[in-house]
Amino acid sequence: MTRNTPTGSARLGEDAVIPLSTLDPAGPLDDLGWLDEVIGDARVVAIGESSHYNGEFYQLRHRLLRYLVERHGFGAYAMESGFPEGWTTDRWVRGGQDDQLGHVLANGLTSLMGLWTQMRDQLEWLRRHNHDAEHPVGFYGIDLGGSNASPLPALDAATAYLERADPEFALDPGVRETAASFAASSAFAIPTAFSAYGNLAVERRDALTASLADLTARMTARRLDYVRRTSAEDFDRALRSLRLAVTVDSLFRGMARGDQQVAFLNRDAAMADTVEWILRREDRIVLAAHNGHVQRWPATLPGMPPVTPMGMHLADRLGEDYRVIGTTSGTGQSLSDTGFAEGRFFTELEPPRPGSLDALMAASHDGLFATDLRRLSPADAATVLAVSEQRLSTFYCEISPLDAYDAVIHLPHVTAADPDDDALAHSPEDVREAFALWRRR
Repeated sequence: MTRNTPTGSARLGEDAVIPLSTLDPAGPLDDLGWLDEVIGDARVVAIGESSHYNGEFYQLRHRLLRYLVERHGFGAYAMESGFPEGWTTDRWVRGGQDDQLGHVLANGLTSLMGLWTQMRDQLEWLRRHNHDAEHPVGFYGIDLGGSNASPLPALDAATAYLERADPEFALDPGVRETAASFAASSAFAIPTAFSAYGNLAVERRDALTASLADLTARMTARRLDYVRRTSAEDFDRALRSLRLAVTVDSLFRGMARGDQQVAFLNRDAAMADTVEWILRREDRIVLAAHNGHVQRWPATLPGMPPVTPMGMHLADRLGEDYRVIGTTSGTGQSLSDTGFAEGRFFTELEPPRPGSLDALMAASHDGLFATDLRRLSPADAATVLAVSEQRLSTFYCEISPLDAYDAVIHLPHVTAADPDDDALAHSPEDVREAFALWRRR
């Protein structure tokens, strides 16, 4: 039902509103036929979210993934989660290991992304689908690893490979010791990790950077020898992991000298590189990440100049092979900008600010719906062109929706996802404590 709005308030015309029947991933998919024209023959279809850990965004991604796999043959799901850890999840969804799913959710996904029952549902669906599928759907992490605050998982993945490919080579134990000295056990330990790095002697920081560069050069130069002893796939995976360890190191070096912008720039460029790495193995990818990463428009955070997100890199490299479905939300709960480590995970959302993309979408229809930005009427296009900001979590950032997205899906109400007790039981102590504190509030 189209919403009755006060005279003069901006809203889209009825022709721009595509009502969606449900968020239930197991429900019928016929209401998603509009996606066919949006995605065309694109090889990468990105699905954004306004905030992490909302149950409705997990369900939306699950439902769209199912449609794109079943109706269009997409063969990979790539998610804003650690690349080196993602191979644990990939093995599980392909049915190739007997690890408990709780362990996979806690250790095969990073930055707390796996600690929710909605994510469990999605992985269980992937495993069921793959059981009988002629072409199984792979899972890939695209992010740096170590909750983006530790080079250790990526470094360990590379050195484990070298034990097979180059058993006579021995990495200086001091390299791993330095990396371990500021490793983050979870997303809650990130401030401690940055503090520990800041307390390292400059000589140790420089030695780590130099050692990672030397190791990268060694692997690159010996590729043919290593591939003969192992496989091209194993080599490429190890080298990709090592390059991400280098990126994490660059992130810490930048933050130590007060350059916060470099952390976002280097991370998003690395994620784009990883997506291209996956494209050399998979024909079509469903890519799930925050709106701020997938959008084809400079990303802004409070107090920082705009940065180039992953989506702009991919659009530049892939052109029409990259399509983006952004999201907006109305009321409900969003990830808290403050107090997260103290158990204040979520905060109540105010109604969208007038003039924002979220407000425009909320005024245009009462329920769940989509808008195809590539096929707007001139009047609706003008209405969208007048929008200059979008809400991400609880803050607003500049946006040009017609440049940033191909389509937008509006969720009228979003809530906290449901914690997965099995995943939490396999998580580090600091994670269990923080979730217990949140539940007591």
